[in-house]
Amino acid sequence: MTTLYKDFSQVVTLQGAHQKDGRLLTPDDLSIINDGAVIFDDDKILWVGKTKDIPQDITIDTTQSFKGHALLPELVDSHTHCVFGGNRSVEYGMRLNGADYQDIAKAGGGILASMKGTNDLSRKELFELGRERIERILSYGVGTIEIKSGYGLNYEKEKELTEVIDELKKYFAPRVQIFNTFMAAHAVPKDYNDSHAYMQQVVIPLLQELAPRKIIDAVDIFHEEGYFDDADLKFLAEAATALKIPLKTHVDEFTDNKGAKLSAELAALSCDHLLCTEKDGIQALAKSKTVATLLPGTGFFLGKPQANARALLDVGVKVAIGSDYNPGSCNCDNLLLIASIAAPTYKMNLGELWAAITLNAAHALGLTDQGAILPGLKPRFSLFKVNQIEEITYNWGRNYSTSNKSITAR
Repeated sequence: MTTLYKDFSQVVTLQGAHQKDGRLLTPDDLSIINDGAVIFDDDKILWVGKTKDIPQDITIDTTQSFKGHALLPELVDSHTHCVFGGNRSVEYGMRLNGADYQDIAKAGGGILASMKGTNDLSRKELFELGRERIERILSYGVGTIEIKSGYGLNYEKEKELTEVIDELKKYFAPRVQIFNTFMAAHAVPKDYNDSHAYMQQVVIPLLQELAPRKIIDAVDIFHEEGYFDDADLKFLAEAATALKIPLKTHVDEFTDNKGAKLSAELAALSCDHLLCTEKDGIQALAKSKTVATLLPGTGFFLGKPQANARALLDVGVKVAIGSDYNPGSCNCDNLLLIASIAAPTYKMNLGELWAAITLNAAHALGLTDQGAILPGLKPRFSLFKVNQIEEITYNWGRNYSTSNKSITAR
């Protein structure tokens, strides 16, 4: 079926950003068409331009008018942990009252608290919680969502979490694209002597069991002192490469342990956090295809300094922004709110900001066939009831998305 959407106040194509591979962007790289229109079928965009220039040689099956709306490439949240159990609000209060990580851990908090909360829930309960959370994320205009496992931290529960994410993926398709990331290497449970034992006994064997089912879209690992080291990351990368599964990483969150540099060398799809990444890691990313996914909500939530976004952007690193929605370090599921608040801190221009949550975020998941409104790319759109896109990021937290209500096809 061929569809025409017309009469938009603005169609934000990101043509310039797409041509520059999401790097060294200016506001002009948004490539906005005023009074715009787009024609697409079920698989790809066929034409984009001004409403007055709609071609007559394309047969249209259905038409919708969107006066007073702006059309953008679909918003992509390329980093979430939104299938979990438990509640860590008391822990957040402790942190505000001055408790440090060690105090919280002694009180039973931290990732192991989320592990218990997740293991206490059934498959059905985890599915329902995930479904509710995804519906809410969709309401903000986000239509592609990455979901990581990692709160089971034992063989059977990590397997179940990956299967639950796959069930959610099938349930929401095609309305929402879900990207299933296997992250059993999130923390080392107390039952294991060290990270290497856990990798050898749980992470790699489970990955090898699940991989033939083709339900895993990527693997991820928390490369950090006290969690997983260089040897663990290389071990996982080698296993994933053999199984033809892409690599993603959590790196340089607490210290600069050269995780960004190693991720670039291993050709990871993305490396995420980067709060402490220094010059050598930044230069390695600039020379690579690895996307630097910044997670400003985590810095805000934990009261930590932010990543040096300008140092990354100014040397041509491809930068995305994710929500890092999770129960412990960023209990916020609103990507657009987080990005809008972060932009002044990061000193991002509008081209950099919108590319970070559309084009570059899609590329952080290996989805190079979306992220801009151009002929040949997938027709994945986000729709907002505004006359100009500045209104969206100016009004922090106000939801202008009408994607879930007005767009009849994906």
